[in-house]
Amino acid sequence: MEALCSTAGCTPTVGCPAGEVPGADALGGSAAAAPAEKIHDHPCYSEAAHHRYARLHVPVAPACNLRCNYCNRKYDCTNESRPGVVSEVLEPEEAVRKALAVATAIPELTVVGIAGPGDALANPGRTFATLARLRELAPDLRLCLSTNGLELPQHVEALVANGVEHVTVTVNAVDPEIGARIHPWVRPLGQRRRRGVLGAARLLENQLAGIEALAARGVLVKVNSVAIPEVNHHHLMEVARTVRARGACLHNIMPLIANPEHGTPFGLAGHREPTPAEMLGLRAACAGDLPEMSHCQQCRADAVGRLGEDQREAFTREKIEALGLSTEALAERREAARRAYWQQETAGAPAADEALASGGAP
Repeated sequence: MEALCSTAGCTPTVGCPAGEVPGADALGGSAAAAPAEKIHDHPCYSEAAHHRYARLHVPVAPACNLRCNYCNRKYDCTNESRPGVVSEVLEPEEAVRKALAVATAIPELTVVGIAGPGDALANPGRTFATLARLRELAPDLRLCLSTNGLELPQHVEALVANGVEHVTVTVNAVDPEIGARIHPWVRPLGQRRRRGVLGAARLLENQLAGIEALAARGVLVKVNSVAIPEVNHHHLMEVARTVRARGACLHNIMPLIANPEHGTPFGLAGHREPTPAEMLGLRAACAGDLPEMSHCQQCRADAVGRLGEDQREAFTREKIEALGLSTEALAERREAARRAYWQQETAGAPAADEALASGGAP
């Protein structure tokens, strides 16, 4: 079996005896490493940042343009913690109001992203309306987006124009034969479905072109990959090498979630999930080509707060509407809370409860 890292005996099957995987912070000297000023407060790009800063996913993108055998989107789900599920889908203005309310109550919020429950760029009208309004009312917040990449090349300029600095692209294979086993069909905007290898080839072409174009414009690109035993597990080293060559700065390998209760094709077929040892070995193998994220929580598309400390139930549509405030009033209260919080942070003191409460948290 191919050697995976400098540690003797490291394989994606048994894991890495060293027990550690070089992460985004550990590999700061890599040629593909992200600039520190762009990731120091982004909890999904920096392992250190996720202990201090919060993020928000606004669920404004319900439609999707391809089939993933590991995914089953749900729009009114409260009891599953995985990508592709939300409790409620929001309109763009509702999402902006939610972001302002969350940022008031959680002033360490630094990032607002669109991650579904479908694909952000399969819903371009809703996605760009949300981004533009957020940039207008909360220009200090970092804006990011997750996509499968099928429609990415045609939206690169619009993403840059709307101030998006971080984009996550899910790339599960750089071999269309393997990709077709994961994505049975794709549907480019305004076209018929493309099935099998032809569809997977079109997806890959657009993913790589989009990553390269974003990197050329200074946008940081993180690549997510789902590790699927007996399908793409050993192939992910080639994925890491390929996306790094196109300009990706970070790789996040996530284990397949195959609980039959979730209703995904892989889950219903009894496909096994990778073991923790397999994940450790795989991340160690791929880290030689691209810094590996190891703190991912495989968040919902409506996640709120710090990683691992989800607070979405405190910020439902009903609770935010109960505040009775206009979007502009929410923006004013959020700015007051932000200034109070960071003044105390700058002074070296923790934010007082009174400062947080003054923002009018739900």
